[in-house]
Amino acid sequence: MCPRTLCTLAHVFESAGLSTVVLTPMKELAERMKAPRTLHTDFPVGLSLGKPRDNKFQHEVLQAAFDLLQEPEGPVIKEFPVSISSVGNEPLVCSLPPRVNTELHPAIDEAQALKSAYDRAHQKNKRTSIGMQISAEKVPEALEKFVKIVEGEQWDEVGFPTNSMYGTVHDIRCYYEELACELAEGPIGPWSTEEWFYDKTAAGQLILQARRVMKDRDVEQSIWFGLAPAGRT
Repeated sequence: MCPRTLCTLAHVFESAGLSTVVLTPMKELAERMKAPRTLHTDFPVGLSLGKPRDNKFQHEVLQAAFDLLQEPEGPVIKEFPVSISSVGNEPLVCSLPPRVNTELHPAIDEAQALKSAYDRAHQKNKRTSIGMQISAEKVPEALEKFVKIVEGEQWDEVGFPTNSMYGTVHDIRCYYEELACELAEGPIGPWSTEEWFYDKTAAGQLILQARRVMKDRDVEQSIWFGLAPAGRT
């Protein structure tokens, strides 16, 4: 969720008598919006608890956040003492399945072949971040729409509901990144699943290609820009 939205919601909940804590790497925003209680975490955006699969570290972050509930009123900002960089990490080692159906586009075939890994991850974790626009079962169908864009169809004629493309890519990425945690060999560093998705998977490469196609066709930037991190081309 957007940090600005979190700070706004904190004020709403506090006015209703509920104590809140905001965890954010954006200290200046929390100061400007006077969030009642803020734990400033110098972590990469998207890693609210810092280290994936490191339960001890995540518990330390949560304890620091809960400690702020002892503050009767604010605004108060506490610095978490550990910083985490988004650079210098070992690349994610995560094997992809061989082609199963060569008549399908590689991204669609890949997504279908990985469904069992996603199901194992979902069963183990009992949660998922998929659902902003589509379900896990709809990932291959969503990728087919990006195939059509790459092949020449207009983005608004392939079946994307209004303002749904960003949310669809969010769900596709979550599908891959969650199953990557099931298949990964060794530690998972900050941003490593994102890098693996765009650099190594057919789905990530397809979305980057569709993004370039829309850019080259002078599609409005707000449509395609958010489909990948700003530094990606």
